[in-house]
Amino acid sequence: MKIGIASDHAGFELKSYLIENLKKEGCEIIDYGPEIKKVVDYPDYAEKVAKSIQKKEIEYGILICGTGMGMDIVANKFKGIRAARCCSIYDAILARQHNDANIITFGGRLIGKELAFEIVKTFISTPFTKGRHLRRVNKIKRIENENFC
Repeated sequence: MKIGIASDHAGFELKSYLIENLKKEGCEIIDYGPEIKKVVDYPDYAEKVAKSIQKKEIEYGILICGTGMGMDIVANKFKGIRAARCCSIYDAILARQHNDANIITFGGRLIGKELAFEIVKTFISTPFTKGRHLRRVNKIKRIENENFC
């Protein structure tokens, strides 16, 4: 499984922790930056991960900023992206089962490293349940197609 990850300065430490631990789990991780902890603009990094999912270069994305909200907003501007800010394991389960989310976002200033790691493991291992949820995801896609330039 290929997972892309990026952060801004506020999420850099969590990003580094997740990369290290996901690699131990056997995941292939692509780090979209930044390479060092420095002040950067989160939209630049959300764009890299979202475009990589669009191109099918990665299966899932992880984006981390101070609150997770900025990354979530930017990622969801891209066609085909369903980003979800998750604060609990249950959030991750529902994001995948009900919404077929392909990016998870975190607030690096708001969540503990160990919890974030458990949430990511749950997110990437939980399948989309389809059924009545497929109808809703298809409606999201229709709305997206009608409203994107």
